[in-house]
Amino acid sequence: MNRPHAESCEQNRRPILAVLQRHLDEQCERLLEIGSGTGQHAVYFAPAFPWLIWQPSDRADNLPAIEAWMAAEPSPNIAPPLRLDVLHDPWPSGPFDAVFSANTAHIMSEAAVEAMFRGVGGVLRGGGLFLLYGPFAVGGRHTAPSNTRFDAWLKAQDPAMGVRDLDWLNGLARGAGLDEAEVIDMPADNKVLCFRRNG
Repeated sequence: MNRPHAESCEQNRRPILAVLQRHLDEQCERLLEIGSGTGQHAVYFAPAFPWLIWQPSDRADNLPAIEAWMAAEPSPNIAPPLRLDVLHDPWPSGPFDAVFSANTAHIMSEAAVEAMFRGVGGVLRGGGLFLLYGPFAVGGRHTAPSNTRFDAWLKAQDPAMGVRDLDWLNGLARGAGLDEAEVIDMPADNKVLCFRRNG
């Protein structure tokens, strides 16, 4: 099949990789990616961490795209992608040492974001990291005009979508057994939220 291509993955992959390299050491042996999308991030990031198994996952309709990218750019430490709709599918068996997700929280419904945090809390080992990349509001306010416009555009497509607020996400994290986020500013008015599993 022709491989779908997301330009945003090309634009953000280098700064995200720099964050991952600061946080994922050789004690991290299993990483779950939620919402792998086209698969571009998985095939770019996994070779930088040859000591870990990178586990892609997404809803069933996105798995062929991930498989196509994996076939074109194989890496021995990428596991076959798993079907994971956070609202409906069983989660893979943990524990995972880290969970990574990019550009998912704003396209999920609030119920799905809540389910994602519950699931992450259930599969992440004590001390493990949940790294969540995307645009986020802080204290109920957007951090840049571009995010204000993006939030309005998302809600015009689907009222269930929208840029999520850090305070709300921290509340979900606490309920899932995660510490509040370390916030890492990224290019293009995005952030990486770094949550750590209690215990």
